[in-house]
Amino acid sequence: MCTGRPGWLTVSLRVGKYKKTHKNIMINLMDILEVDTKKQIVRVEPLVTMGQVTALLTSIGWTLPVLPELDDLTVGGLIMGTGIESSSHKYGLFQHICTAYELVLADGSFVRCTPSENSDLFYAVPWSCGTLGFLVAAEIRIIPAKKYVKLRFEPVRGLEEICERFKHVSQQQESHFVEGLLYSLDEAVIMTGVMTDEVEPSKLNSIGNYYKPWFFKHVENYLKTNREGLEYIPLRHYYHRHTRSIFWELQDIIPFGNNPIFRYLFGWMVPPKISLLKLTQGETLRKLYEQHHVVQDMLVPMKCLMQALHTFHNDIHVYPIWLCPFILPSQPGLVHPKGDETELYVDIGAYGEPRVKHFEARSCMRQLEKFVRSVHGFQMLYADCYMNREEFWEMFDGSLYHKLREQLNCQDAFPEVYDKICKAARH
Repeated sequence: MCTGRPGWLTVSLRVGKYKKTHKNIMINLMDILEVDTKKQIVRVEPLVTMGQVTALLTSIGWTLPVLPELDDLTVGGLIMGTGIESSSHKYGLFQHICTAYELVLADGSFVRCTPSENSDLFYAVPWSCGTLGFLVAAEIRIIPAKKYVKLRFEPVRGLEEICERFKHVSQQQESHFVEGLLYSLDEAVIMTGVMTDEVEPSKLNSIGNYYKPWFFKHVENYLKTNREGLEYIPLRHYYHRHTRSIFWELQDIIPFGNNPIFRYLFGWMVPPKISLLKLTQGETLRKLYEQHHVVQDMLVPMKCLMQALHTFHNDIHVYPIWLCPFILPSQPGLVHPKGDETELYVDIGAYGEPRVKHFEARSCMRQLEKFVRSVHGFQMLYADCYMNREEFWEMFDGSLYHKLREQLNCQDAFPEVYDKICKAARH
């Protein structure tokens, strides 16, 4: 079984074959059920999107501690897959702000799991891609929100200096938000932000307005002019700062999209929905895109950042690169640090056309995956995964997952996560 939601509707760039061969179960649950400000919890159904969540919560003065970027990302996708944001250095991944999951299991029974009730299932659900049961609701922590983000821009040059500075700011708990954009191997802008209700009107920048420059281009100006900056950005605009340009993917789809004339006349029309792009994409175009385009997020320990950036540079050579720090607690489940303590990791996001000579998707990506496994890192499963089964279970800890698959009789009801996300199964 799998959910009946069409593959083209997901934010992931793939359209899985398994939708055609598995029994599709329609789960059209898309409502925010309850906001409890006393317990500081929001209870939502799995198809609730980040756009819905920010629209409601910010209007009543609350927000999620980790609010992943794109409007169309769903709670179900962020739990069964994963989600990250520039506040993750304080709060961890999206799964780490969830306090309860409600699932329907293979035998049709309903179960609620929390860290203290059915805890094995609670820790096994994240990253399982819907292969342990159907998610029907989740409870997520909320925190008080403020109106603006006071954002500092700091251009940094030299790879060693970039890595040192980024590691330093990622360990500072006083920053609500930490993010880096790497424009070449030795040029970056590091951003740190705090929520505030105060604003200096002359430094207010409503970056979400349709006629404004794309955020990553705006940030690059601080690098080009070699100056530090300070801006006040409305909170919701900050949360969705990369949405209008789909990070920097839109420059490959609409090369003139950041032109001021285009922005003023047609900026309100973009971005196109990722689901629309997938729905209208033919098989030939999809294969061409797969061979000449990379969309990957690799999660590696912060201590390996310099080594990782060299590897990305040599294997795929895609810029800009997104750097987002996060803490990874030592908890059971598919993804946890090597030791018994919480560890600082970084998400390295590469989205765009590889400029390495003789790029061949399979061999180059397998090389990158091998490096990530060697440093005890993880690959986000929305992306193309070229690992074989043995390599996959070397990267992810399957001990709890396989135990629960057996206990809950999942083998005949749901595919194994590897069969759902591997290249052979998906295309």
